[in-house]
Amino acid sequence: MSFKTVLKYAVAASVAANFTVSAALAAGEVNLLTWEGYADASYIEPFEAASGCTVSATYVGSNDDFAAKLAAGGGVYDLISPSIDTTSIMIDAGFVETVDTSKIAEWDNLYEKFRTAGGINSGGDVYGVPFVWGAIAFMYRADKFETPPTSLDDLWDENLSGRISLWDDKSAIYVAARRLGHTDIYNLTDAQIAEAQASLIGQKPLVRKYWATAGELVDLYVAGEVWISNTWAGYQSSLIAEQGIEVVEFIPRENAEGWMDSWQIVKDTPNTDCVYKFINMMSSEAGQCGTSAVTGYSVANPVAARACMTQDQFDALHQDDPDYLDALLLWEPLGERIEAYTNAWNAVKSAN
Repeated sequence: MSFKTVLKYAVAASVAANFTVSAALAAGEVNLLTWEGYADASYIEPFEAASGCTVSATYVGSNDDFAAKLAAGGGVYDLISPSIDTTSIMIDAGFVETVDTSKIAEWDNLYEKFRTAGGINSGGDVYGVPFVWGAIAFMYRADKFETPPTSLDDLWDENLSGRISLWDDKSAIYVAARRLGHTDIYNLTDAQIAEAQASLIGQKPLVRKYWATAGELVDLYVAGEVWISNTWAGYQSSLIAEQGIEVVEFIPRENAEGWMDSWQIVKDTPNTDCVYKFINMMSSEAGQCGTSAVTGYSVANPVAARACMTQDQFDALHQDDPDYLDALLLWEPLGERIEAYTNAWNAVKSAN
């Protein structure tokens, strides 16, 4: 029985034990702008039944989508789940409001390094509730490689022309920069960004497609069109495995990026009651283990993880070692440099 299957059984038991339907529930809603896998029916439906809050989700394919959609969407969304390199942008833009941590039952059980992260703290206030974390690993089809890839150079291998994919995201600049030997990837100079851009333009004829969603990359692997790519570690690989195709994730010798996602409350949401109910569920065993069962990601609440994971599962997700992220290149806000990175990536995509 697979890791995810075991965890799903545990989550189902947890949801059944911890959620009961009240006879007198106040109707409400919570509208999410979030990532795939963060609003799965396995834990959303029990929450809706127990809370009286209807959940709807709009999915993003990149952290760049959050600001654009909030700027254009008015009062459409109540909660967003950006990564740690984007949370401060939401704060500075005035898109999100402070979190009353006294209303978050599991707050003190979340990893301290996440609760105190600069990306969700500003001016003595908290603007986010840490949720899940992991790596932007790389992945390949096991049946297509006699010698397993170990380097980013493999994504520039002409012998793999038409079988390569990269995430349609400015983080592609990070990938190219690391391959070129630049380790301070969040503080690249103009010359280094230009060098990474040129490298990606040179790679472009080898790329089958820049993937935008988890499902798109899964389909490319299942169809045999892509053999190697970057990936949201744990998620797409498990979906591909469910199709009977063996894929292997790896951290290349040039390292990989790390990320942490948090729930942020959209400013002036009219659905505050349901918002806090939702955050509390997602911070509890039901939401933490439910999301991990669906995505394969590590979670921010190790106490909740202990309640539903075996020791092997706990260890495999580095739940006893959040400093694992320190071994990766944890995403950082780009500040005023974000335009330079974004423009470089857009130039790659528009190049002939």
